[in-house]
Amino acid sequence: MSSSVAKNNPSTMGSFVMSRSVILVAFVIVLLLLCLLSVALGTREVTWEEIISALQGNLNTVGEAAVAMRIPRTVLAVIAGASLGLSGTVMQGITRNPLADPGILGVNIGAAFFVVVGLAWLGMNQIQTYVWMAILGAALTAAFVYTIGSMGRGGATPLKLALAGAATSAALSCFTIAVVLPRNDIAGGARSWQIGGVGGATFETMSLVWPFLLVGLVITAFTARKLNSLALGDELAAGLGENVVLARSAAGLGAVLLCGATTAICGPIGFVGLVVPHCCRLFVGVDHRWLLPFSAVGGASLLLLADIMGRIISRPSELSVGVVTAFIGAPFFIWIVRRQRVREL
Repeated sequence: MSSSVAKNNPSTMGSFVMSRSVILVAFVIVLLLLCLLSVALGTREVTWEEIISALQGNLNTVGEAAVAMRIPRTVLAVIAGASLGLSGTVMQGITRNPLADPGILGVNIGAAFFVVVGLAWLGMNQIQTYVWMAILGAALTAAFVYTIGSMGRGGATPLKLALAGAATSAALSCFTIAVVLPRNDIAGGARSWQIGGVGGATFETMSLVWPFLLVGLVITAFTARKLNSLALGDELAAGLGENVVLARSAAGLGAVLLCGATTAICGPIGFVGLVVPHCCRLFVGVDHRWLLPFSAVGGASLLLLADIMGRIISRPSELSVGVVTAFIGAPFFIWIVRRQRVREL
């Protein structure tokens, strides 16, 4: 009764929208603070004077040079985190599966496998070709896992999709190792890239993936209402006039572009797309018109925080961000699996 009154009361709805807007602003402020910390903290301690001087373009000291290297790294962490958060939200929406995530469904590993194959067998050595191979691998793996998980009675259940994704990830990981092992010339770089990280980022490299990320972002934004329809079930969505196949395909394309382009430049980073959507639903519910921007900001914040932690925990060296997100995400995944309501969002 109270929920129906709230829905029909314009003042109540207005206050609810306002509260979500305030929370989103708070999320953005947290992200900006994390950006500042990312520039200020690292394996080398720097002073505020060096930070300000480096932001002004000066590179006269070692500290200023260190700050200058952290700036593109911070930008890449924000971009990659936002992309992974969005792709995870979309994948959970189109599959109605709370366990969906680019890593758990094997999409990241598929993208990484195709990049390694291109590097080892096709002689690819440019980031543009990496991006195309990563997107192709992500798309084919996503289609394969969804097809396998949809077989049998009950269709694509969360358990079957998770098992299909886990099996596919294990198989592709073994294939990737088999491709890399005989090639000593690429083994070191490929293994460090497979861990997933944002170190060594440059604006020149990021500029090569901008078109793919932008297209993925636009497609994802335009499918927010369609994701809300799909959440009601295929039959009800079709009854409301929604083209279910087209809606699911369009949303999946946006997620694949975001995930594939991110994997090409950062390597496979897991669990961001799993953790972020669940946390954001606690603040905004299941409306994808709000959930998508929250997931973008939340994903950027989580990956940036993981990168900062990786630099601080193991000084004077550092942990790759993929290792830190695994430590954060694995317990979260176990908690979700143990929940009784794991069959639907």
